[in-house]
Amino acid sequence: MENYRFCYQKNQFNGECLPCTLAKFKNIVSSVVVARKIGTRQAIEKALDEKSSLDGFLSNSDFKNFCQRQKIEALTTEQQLLRWANHQKTALPCFIFAVREFEAVPKTDKDGNTVLDAEGQPVVFRSRKQANIKELSGLFMFDGDHLPMDPREVYERTLRPGFPWEVRLAHKTSSGHGLRLVCEARTEIGNIADNQIEMARELGLLGVKGTTGKPVVDDSCIDASRISYAPRECDIYYIDEQKLFNL
Repeated sequence: MENYRFCYQKNQFNGECLPCTLAKFKNIVSSVVVARKIGTRQAIEKALDEKSSLDGFLSNSDFKNFCQRQKIEALTTEQQLLRWANHQKTALPCFIFAVREFEAVPKTDKDGNTVLDAEGQPVVFRSRKQANIKELSGLFMFDGDHLPMDPREVYERTLRPGFPWEVRLAHKTSSGHGLRLVCEARTEIGNIADNQIEMARELGLLGVKGTTGKPVVDDSCIDASRISYAPRECDIYYIDEQKLFNL
C-alpha cells in the first residue's frame, strides 16, 4: 500500500474511515462530483445574497427530488435552497487529518446487534468515533470561518519568516469564505484546541468576528476525529505532498 498519514470518509454520515493516500487525495479533490457540489453551493448562496434570479435552481430536477425526499415543501423557497446548499457541503467526501488509523470494531445494526457476514463472522468497520482512534497522525486542523477578508490573505500570513507552525496543506473552504490549514501540531503548546487558539493569535484572528457576526475561529475543532470537507483542486493554495502523506 502507498504511504498514508490520515483518513478519509465517503461523507460525514456514511462510509468507513480508510487510509488516504496521495493518489486517493488527488482523485477526490480533482473529481467532477466535488467540483459540482461546491460550485452549486456557492452559486446558490451568491444568488440568495445578491437577490438574483433563482429560476435555474427551482427548475433543477436534483433540487426538486431533494425537496421531496426531505419533505420540506412547506418551507419558503429561500429556506429550501439553503437546505440544498448545505446538503451539497455535507455530502462532500471528508478528511480526518488528525487520525492515521481507526480501530476496526464489530459493526452493529440499528438495534445494536452485531452484523454478520455470509459465513456468520462479525463484520468489522472503522467508524469515526473518538473511542475508536487507534493512532494519531501528529497533524491538526485550523479552521477559520466566514472571514471578513480574502482567505488567501490570511494564508499568506503563514509565509512570513519565522512562522512557528509547519503548514502541510492550505485551502479555501467550500463556502469560498473560509480557510483551512493543516499543520504539524506543536506538543509543547498542548492539544488540538490549544494549537488552534495559539495559531489564531499568531494569525491575528483571535477574537475577530466574521461576516456572520460570530468569531471566525471555529472552536468546535477540538477533537481528533473532526472532519474537513474536501476542497476542489483549484482551491488549494499550498500542499506539501511529501510530508502530508508520510510520517
